Amino acid sequence: MKKTRSPFNELVRIMALLRSPQGCPWDKHQTHQTLKKYLREETRETLEAINEGDPLHLQEELGDILLQVVFHAQIARENKEFDINDVIRGLTRKLKRRHPHVFGKVKVKNAAEVVRNWHTIKRQEKIRKS
Repeated sequence: MKKTRSPFNELVRIMALLRSPQGCPWDKHQTHQTLKKYLREETRETLEAINEGDPLHLQEELGDILLQVVFHAQIARENKEFDINDVIRGLTRKLKRRHPHVFGKVKVKNAAEVVRNWHTIKRQEKIRKS
């Protein structure tokens, strides 16, 4: 039986190939700095798709945002800074920390209380970092 790759792993593999010596000259030339304008543009286009209420357009634009995340993570991997798995692990930890009403013992009454807790936790995280 042939093992199938997950679509996400396939995307990460393709980005690594595009940045490899056998890859695309344009992709290999990009840096975090040169990609900033594309991240900004894709974010704007995603917001437009949300405003349009067109699910297929939103799907496409979310894919473009995901490409930006994978692209930046690949560059960081090449620079031996972090990789996409580090990004995912960090996000997973953050979601668990900021949802103690789901992953801990905190009780909340409504969404407004969740938002208040979220901001409190976020402030505490910034204090710990500084």
